[in-house]
Amino acid sequence: MRRRFFLKSILAALGVGVTTGLYAWQIEPFWLEFVKRSMPIRHLPAGLEGKTLLQISDIHVGDRFNWNFIIRSFEKAQQLAPDIVVYTGDYISYLNSEQFTQLETVMKSAVKGRLGTFAILGNHDYGLNWAQREVGQKVVEILENAGIRVLRNEHAQVGGLHLYGFDDFWGPNFQPQHALQHYQTDQPGIVLCHNPDACDEDIWGNYQGWILSGHTHGGQCKPPFLPAPLLPVKNKKYTAGEFDLQDGRKLYINRALGHLWQVRFNVRPEITVFRLEKEEI
Repeated sequence: MRRRFFLKSILAALGVGVTTGLYAWQIEPFWLEFVKRSMPIRHLPAGLEGKTLLQISDIHVGDRFNWNFIIRSFEKAQQLAPDIVVYTGDYISYLNSEQFTQLETVMKSAVKGRLGTFAILGNHDYGLNWAQREVGQKVVEILENAGIRVLRNEHAQVGGLHLYGFDDFWGPNFQPQHALQHYQTDQPGIVLCHNPDACDEDIWGNYQGWILSGHTHGGQCKPPFLPAPLLPVKNKKYTAGEFDLQDGRKLYINRALGHLWQVRFNVRPEITVFRLEKEEI
């Protein structure tokens, strides 16, 4: 009887393991969630109240998973008719020039905002060791040919809302002071910054407002009720979701739409839909 019970227990455990593995490999990586949140912004112009800002991050087009999922996700997002769209880095998982052709195909279906569409680069957009400037430049060309404005330590404005785009924190062109040089505290602003670790650097001056990041993928696999074991950040509290940085800045980390490898558990791919609201002072 004991032997029979032991064998049944082993078979049951194996069954659970196989089922969990199949789920993490074939289901959750393609189970998109549209996360809807409010975004209160100080000094927001009346004309932008109630408008939607959609954040897409870390699509990682390459050879490691079926990137047609990204195209299908873009098509679903287009149905929301967002007013502003921002992309917060890591468009490719670079191995060779084939990724450029793949990205061109994917970005033919890019989601665009009715008022404006903006992007920044992530570390993977700089190729090997995040140091290949020519890879980053090619990614920029593909995005701009798709009608997306890439902010490389630059500032842009849409409907009175100021967007400050940082180049990647790990890349060879991180110069946030150029993006923030014209910042004024009485202006509504959002910073696009791929890697949330940059939030802990002494670069922010008197910036007060939102920061939209990606990079972490939420850990991509997270045991229930436990912290994610693998996070590509120094500050391990930066997992996913909203963080009040206690100094007038609020950080939101998108869980990523794509993935480096086709496996996710308890961390579904995300597109974030923010509703802009005026924050009362």
